[in-house]
Amino acid sequence: MIPECREVGIVNGRPCGDTVYFLTRYLLRPAGDSYDLLAVEPNPDETGPMRPVVAERLLAGANEVAVHPDRVRLHDRALLHRLARASGRRCTVFTGVDEHVTFALDPADDSPLLEVHVYDIEPPRPNLSAGIREMEGLGLFGDLNVDFVHHVRDIREAGAAIYPCRAAGFPRTLDADSVVAGATVACCTTGRGLIEDCHGVPFVQVDTCPLGRVDAEPFVARCCRSERRGLHDVGGLFGMVVHWGDSPAQIFDAVRELVAAWRARDADRDR
Repeated sequence: MIPECREVGIVNGRPCGDTVYFLTRYLLRPAGDSYDLLAVEPNPDETGPMRPVVAERLLAGANEVAVHPDRVRLHDRALLHRLARASGRRCTVFTGVDEHVTFALDPADDSPLLEVHVYDIEPPRPNLSAGIREMEGLGLFGDLNVDFVHHVRDIREAGAAIYPCRAAGFPRTLDADSVVAGATVACCTTGRGLIEDCHGVPFVQVDTCPLGRVDAEPFVARCCRSERRGLHDVGGLFGMVVHWGDSPAQIFDAVRELVAAWRARDADRDR
């Protein structure tokens, strides 16, 4: 359980007596270098912003509570789950970069996070994988309860004579050099078509398309062919294909659509 920070208060003196803010459902009471965690019920019959507590219950004692030492983004719930499970305590208290506070209680009892597999290549920059990491760090996927598993292939390891484009810094590329018969070329279906149209010679292809590496579901993969964009089954595996040039906003929407579709499929199977 990870509550919204607006539901969590810290006992820091009693300027308003034995009252709590009306949204408060949990209190962290300092105990040495840790906290006792309490569940509280503000009086529902009161109308002011500060209300008397009509019931309280100890959820975790200070010996069961770890305090994470660093500031984190509280909306990155996948990160909080990982850190809480690694702490070895029933409860871990987190302070956000904005100084708000929340906690993770009994993370091992929560449903496991959905693993979404991300397929991309480098160089140049793996925009899909890097973009998802950046958005995840900002907490933009925090409500999805997902954990991203990144599969980023370094195409330099292909050992080819010619690579796709100059943007990656390769010395010989399809957009600048001729292809001679028998050459080993690292490229995708689009690159193959370019060679056949422009050079018309036999060559050895090392396929670089991230879709060709998909081996787990649900997945999100980057591809340069716009007609492939959207939800697909690839080799019997369900996932989302985003275009090579999609913006961060389009990637964000695609991931959310994928997760919603995957969970809808699960719900249908459980009926």
